[in-house]
Amino acid sequence: MWLKNITLLNFKNYSDANVSFSKTVNAFVGDNGAGKTNLLDAIHYLCLCKGYFNPIDTQQIKTNEDLFMIQGDFERLEKNEKITCGVKRNQKKQFKRNKKEYDKLAHHIGLFPLVMVSPYDTNIIMEGSEERRRFMDNVISQTDSNYLDELILYNKHLLNRNALLKQISVSKSYDPSLLEIFNDQLVASGLKIFAKRQAFMIHFIPLFNKYYQFLTEDNEQVGLQYQSQLTDTNFEQLLVQSVEKDKVLERTTTGIHKDELIFTISDMPLKKFGSQGQQKSFVISLKLSQYAYLQKHKGFKPLLLLDDIFDKLDDNRVSKLMEMVSHHDFGQIFITDTGKERVLAIFEKIATPLTIFEVNKGTLSHA
Repeated sequence: MWLKNITLLNFKNYSDANVSFSKTVNAFVGDNGAGKTNLLDAIHYLCLCKGYFNPIDTQQIKTNEDLFMIQGDFERLEKNEKITCGVKRNQKKQFKRNKKEYDKLAHHIGLFPLVMVSPYDTNIIMEGSEERRRFMDNVISQTDSNYLDELILYNKHLLNRNALLKQISVSKSYDPSLLEIFNDQLVASGLKIFAKRQAFMIHFIPLFNKYYQFLTEDNEQVGLQYQSQLTDTNFEQLLVQSVEKDKVLERTTTGIHKDELIFTISDMPLKKFGSQGQQKSFVISLKLSQYAYLQKHKGFKPLLLLDDIFDKLDDNRVSKLMEMVSHHDFGQIFITDTGKERVLAIFEKIATPLTIFEVNKGTLSHA
């Protein structure tokens, strides 16, 4: 799979742009704030129906404009595919594949798999468990459309149960049979999600270990573990046991929405005891493992987007990453960097074809 071209209209700082890409490595170079990362975000929209950095669609519209549009032509499984995304203020987002609008955006997820690596990804380590669940859900959703449907259903049931708990707190009385119905709904969806997360981690952890060992030349001992309340206890039983606590707190305190990924280095929490370099290596290893997992389960290579990472890694880690690129482990790659000469030097060293675009205040040109 590869993205042949992209057209932007009023997207972020781009009034109008149209650019064609090579099948191998495409680099966007320019000063900070020129709009390099915005191009990656536009590609992310085409593949996953939303921006990578900001979930609010209308905030991507160029200042003083009423809409934005992104269009891209892909070659996928030897077929040409046209994807169009349009957002107009106060209107529903339009998303089309080959001019046909989707009934549900979830039906698009996974057709055009993508992995994004960004300096902001350290949030996976530094922020709360929601970030780590989002990472896990993103990978599984791109390989299993039923998983995303089940996740949406679970969150709907969770909202209903939490609303009932708030109502109980106000009225000081409740119908146990109604709570039991919500419990049953939550359990039905939750068990399916739990089973799929467990199965995913069995395949994912060995991939992660392989990439981390390669990047760091096996000099560090790190750990990745999936933790869930459902591992040792029946979900239905958990909900019954926690009902009094839930009524006091007015929210559901047990379930797969409390799942966690545990990151360690030398058996200590990575967040507290990992250096910046170790944390970056950990995150990049997660993303490369995501890429390998998607490739294995989709049967073709996803897009790989690398946002400003050469500036954030030491020379050794850059060399190891580029060694993988030169061995053709990846398909089409998009890179942003502030230094044109640095990008040229890196890819000249590994003898990999490179197309460079210079970005300047929302305009694009071939270097």
